[in-house]
Amino acid sequence: MSGTKRSRRDFLKTIGGVGTGLAVAQLGAAALPLPSNSATYLGGFIAPKLDLIKIAIIGCGSRSGTHQNHLSSFEGTEIVGLCDLYPDLTEKAKARVLRQGKGERHLGVKLYSGDPDIYKTMLAETKPDLVYVVTPWATHAAMCIDAMKAGAHVCSEVPLTTSLEESWKLIETAERTQKHCMMLENVNYGREELLYLNLCRQGVLGELLHGEAAYIHDLRGQMRHVERGRGTGSWRTAHWAQENGNLYPTHGLGPVAQYMNIARTEDNFRRLVSFSSPARNHELYAKKHLKADSPVNQINFSAGGDMNTSVIKTMLGRTIMVQWDESSPRPYSRLNLIQGTKGTAAGFPNRIALDYGKGDGLPEALFSALAGKKNHTNSHHWHNNLAAFYAAYEHPLYTRVGAMARKLGGHGGMDAIMNFRVIECIRTGQPLDQNLYEGCLWSAVTPLSRKSVAEDGMPQDFPDFTGGNWKTTAPLGIIG
Repeated sequence: MSGTKRSRRDFLKTIGGVGTGLAVAQLGAAALPLPSNSATYLGGFIAPKLDLIKIAIIGCGSRSGTHQNHLSSFEGTEIVGLCDLYPDLTEKAKARVLRQGKGERHLGVKLYSGDPDIYKTMLAETKPDLVYVVTPWATHAAMCIDAMKAGAHVCSEVPLTTSLEESWKLIETAERTQKHCMMLENVNYGREELLYLNLCRQGVLGELLHGEAAYIHDLRGQMRHVERGRGTGSWRTAHWAQENGNLYPTHGLGPVAQYMNIARTEDNFRRLVSFSSPARNHELYAKKHLKADSPVNQINFSAGGDMNTSVIKTMLGRTIMVQWDESSPRPYSRLNLIQGTKGTAAGFPNRIALDYGKGDGLPEALFSALAGKKNHTNSHHWHNNLAAFYAAYEHPLYTRVGAMARKLGGHGGMDAIMNFRVIECIRTGQPLDQNLYEGCLWSAVTPLSRKSVAEDGMPQDFPDFTGGNWKTTAPLGIIG
């Protein structure tokens, strides 16, 4: 963004989870030849410890409130800046921070609003140690780059980037500035996802062969935001209308990638193919529920697709199906399936099937709960009650902070665990749970799927954002 002031009618990339434009720049999938420099590789990066973390938040819309609550309540934090296009949102955010913080450490928080570039002034004046980017998708990469150049670590809402070119620029900046840059993939911290991760790490499911991930969420009602010019739908609708691919892959894919230890020693994404269904549901919904003269009914949605299905092939030959659909009348699902030679764990609803005989290595209490009086578990039967699995394989992170997470909330507590870990790692000098390269890799599904769809399903190769360093990057280090 330039420093030139623009009216609210003119800007397209706005902050705070709101926007007024319907046009979105089409971002290509060019894989720039910028391999990672091993001398500055950040796969297991540990930054100097910070006892007190000064935090600035860019974007004070609906998603930001959860982060404001958590970050202001954790020990060792000081909220120094809040920024949004709209001043009323910054005022509400300040009130929330002061109320949740219950102390004087946030009293000096400064508010910034009124211009899409005002966040740069906040970075210069408040000099934060950590910046949260909670804004529309198209702004994430640029704001992360500016935050790191200003001397701050940065965490961004999903997706981290919307093009491969953005990913390479982000990596170059992070490696040069030696700053953390983490995508806030909260779903990796769900209780079920953590349980399944532990099952995978403990070898309970055997050799992992296949995964299924999705973001299926009927969000058609958000198109009403276009009429008032504010709210997530005011900018998200443009993506639905103008882009054809998997536009929001990381919620489902992040956990599955961690189950398979992708980009961490064991395996990596190799290539992708993608197809989309016709686009019907947005137009039908708008005609039925919105007035004929609504601006939404003037939009041509035919360039998009309602359901996108992509298939990833990994270096080891494993497969991952990734689906996206934000417009069909069906219940929410992330699929969250991981399949191995000894069993399968799946979500929505949560269920597990195992193939174990007596003495094959399952804890006795768990085996008895699953097999009953038989000498073998029935792999043709789903076990929908996970109580016995939690008793045997509850993830140690959830054991440690689950009570805190349930109290603070945020998507059932997963947001609280994620934000807690960000602060804990920076304060105690640990690598972040999700490194920069993982965020770029998971986000790369969007531009690669768009290109594959445009080429009638032609395979697209994933770039190696790590320059080969994934082969020696330690697995996620929060397993007990």
